[in-house]
Amino acid sequence: MNRPSSRQDLPRAQLLTLRAFATLQRFLHIEAVSGVVLLIAAAVALIWANSPAAAIYQAVWHAPLTFGLGEWMVSQSLHFWINDALMAVFFLVVGMEIRREIHEGALASLKLAALPMAAAFGGVLVPALIYVALNTEPTQLQGWAVPTATDIAFAVGVLALLGRSIPGNVRVLLLALAIIDDIVAVLIIALFYSGGLDYSGLLVAGLGIAMVLGMQHIGIGSAWAYVLPGAVLWLGLLQTGAHPTLAGVVLGLMTPVLPTRTRERPVDMATRAVDALRTGNDRTAHELVEPLKALRLAQREALPPVTRVQMALHPWVAFGVMPLFALANAGVTLEGVDLDLGGASTVTLGVVLALVLGKPLGVMLASWLAVRMGWCQLPVGVNWSGVMLVGLLAGIGFTMSIFIGTLAFADDNLLNAAKLGVLLASLLAAVLGLGWGAMQARRARRLVSSGMIAGSSG
Repeated sequence: MNRPSSRQDLPRAQLLTLRAFATLQRFLHIEAVSGVVLLIAAAVALIWANSPAAAIYQAVWHAPLTFGLGEWMVSQSLHFWINDALMAVFFLVVGMEIRREIHEGALASLKLAALPMAAAFGGVLVPALIYVALNTEPTQLQGWAVPTATDIAFAVGVLALLGRSIPGNVRVLLLALAIIDDIVAVLIIALFYSGGLDYSGLLVAGLGIAMVLGMQHIGIGSAWAYVLPGAVLWLGLLQTGAHPTLAGVVLGLMTPVLPTRTRERPVDMATRAVDALRTGNDRTAHELVEPLKALRLAQREALPPVTRVQMALHPWVAFGVMPLFALANAGVTLEGVDLDLGGASTVTLGVVLALVLGKPLGVMLASWLAVRMGWCQLPVGVNWSGVMLVGLLAGIGFTMSIFIGTLAFADDNLLNAAKLGVLLASLLAAVLGLGWGAMQARRARRLVSSGMIAGSSG
C-alpha cells in the first residue's frame, strides 16, 4: 500500500522566499565571500579613520558600553568588547577546527603537528632578528616584537579569496601556525610588555575549565550550557593579564570530537520519533511535543559537538564577528607621522622588511630544517609552494602587531611609524600571498590539463 504524498502546492510568493533563503544559506558558506566582506570592512575603516569624520570613528569605538546586574556593573569601551570578548567566539571556532584536525586530520600525528610549531618558531625568530639588526637604539629596540605576530582573521580571510584552488591542508597549516604564533605573541606581551601575570586569575580560569570537564563528564550536550563556564574561564584569563580571547582557544580544544554517549543510537531515536509523528494525524499538539523533542535531541547528538557547534557558528563569525573586528581595528590614522624624526623611518622599514621578508623566510627555513631533520613531514596535498604561501600570508600582522606597538612605544611618532609599517607590510603580504597563490593555482590547472591531454592521446 502506497503512502499518500504529503507534498503540497505552495503560493508563488512563499516558493520565492524559500528559494531566496536557500540561495542565501549557500552564499553564506562560501569562504571567498567572507574574505571579500572582511577586506571591504577593513577598507571602510581605513577610509573612515583618515576622512574628515575621523573623530566620529574614534568616538564610536571608544564609547563606553556597560553591562550590569544590580550593583554589579562592568563598563568598557565598545572596542574592548569587540576585541576581547566577541573575538573569543572566533577563536572558539579556530580552536575547534584545530581540535578536529588533531583528532582525524592533518595534525593527527606528532610528525605532522610538529610542522606548524617549527614554522611558527621560525616566523617569530627571523622577523625579530631582522628588526633588531636595523634598529639598534634603545627606544627603537622596544618594538622588536611588533613584526612577530600574525593576524589570524585577516590571513585566513585573504586565503579564502583564493577559493578551493588551494588544498584544504594549507588552510589548516596556516590556522595552526597563526594560533601558535598568537599564543607566542600573548606570552611576549605578558613577559616583556607588562608587569607580569596575575596568578590569582589562574584559579578562576581553572574553575572554568573544571566546570567544563564536569559538565562533559555527566553528559551535558547542549552548547548553551557551556556559556557560563566559558565566561568564568574568560574572566580568569582577563584577570591574569593574558589576552582573554585565548579562552576561546582553550574551549575549542576541549570540545569533544566524538558524539555524546546515549542509551539509544541517534538514528534509532530519530526513526522512532518520525514514526510517532507519522501516526500523529489525530493527536493533539500537546501529544506531539515528546516525539518532536526526541527528534531534536537525535538531530543534536547525531554529530560530534566539535562539528555541530562549528557549523552553527560559522556564518555568525564569518559575516558578523570578523567584519566588525576589522571595522573596529583597521582604522589606522596616517596623520602626524614624521619619518625624519628620531629614527622613525628605520622603525617603519624594519617592520616592513621583517613582516614581508622575515616571515616567509623564517617559516620556510624552520619548516625545511624540521622536515630535513626528520622531526616532521609535510601534510598530504601540501608542497613547498604551499608552505611559502603560508609564510607570505603570515606576514599580515595588522591588529596584534599594532597592539604590541601601542605597548612598545611611548613616543607617539615612533608608534605612528610602527603602525604605518604594519599597514604597508600587511598590504604587501596580502598582495604577494594572493599573487603567489593564484600563480600556483594556474600552474596546478595547467598540469591537470596537460595530464588529461596526455592521457587521452595515449
